[in-house]
Amino acid sequence: MFGDSSALVKLYADERDADEVRRLAQVVAARVARVEVPAALWRKHRTGELSIEDTATLVRAFEVDWLGPAPGQGRFAVMTLTDQMLNDAAGLCATDELRGYDAIQLATAEAARVADPGCDSFACFDRDLRSAAARRGFALIPAG
Repeated sequence: MFGDSSALVKLYADERDADEVRRLAQVVAARVARVEVPAALWRKHRTGELSIEDTATLVRAFEVDWLGPAPGQGRFAVMTLTDQMLNDAAGLCATDELRGYDAIQLATAEAARVADPGCDSFACFDRDLRSAAARRGFALIPAG
């Protein structure tokens, strides 16, 4: 199962559908989530949704999960970003009208599915990215 940054944020912040995301087992993630998830959490602080203390705690929890106790032992299976993925993402910006990082997320999910055909579901909460993933045959989480 691939999780974009909007899904990963729900592992830490109490948002709608967070329980559904928290039930997921191993999650494949794009390397750009390393920046996008903390950015989303700090944005919650700037908008007054989270205190600075809560934000710092959630960001630390994400970083522990991202890094793990040793290299390669984190909560996420992180895909290395390749030139081919970037080329595919550039094309997705045109064909699917995606923003840059959303295109990288989908190109990464497609590369993960090639590497492991069982990685055929996509957890995402961005309307445009969900639509593009569905057009490419991913099962969407949440299903609705």
